[in-house]
Amino acid sequence: MDFSWLIPLLALFTILAFLVFALVSKRETERDRKENTQSSSLAVDGDDHVVKD
Repeated sequence: MDFSWLIPLLALFTILAFLVFALVSKRETERDRKENTQSSSLAVDGDDHVVKD
């Protein structure tokens, strides 16, 4: 039996898996950026830490 087709097949599945992961991650990141979340205090546009009594 010749398994020379196995390496290209595994490579294509690996590329496909990374592509799907990247697309899902991009979609989640865009969704998170669209939400009205508060910026980090370390961000340029973030609020300073204010101690509330």
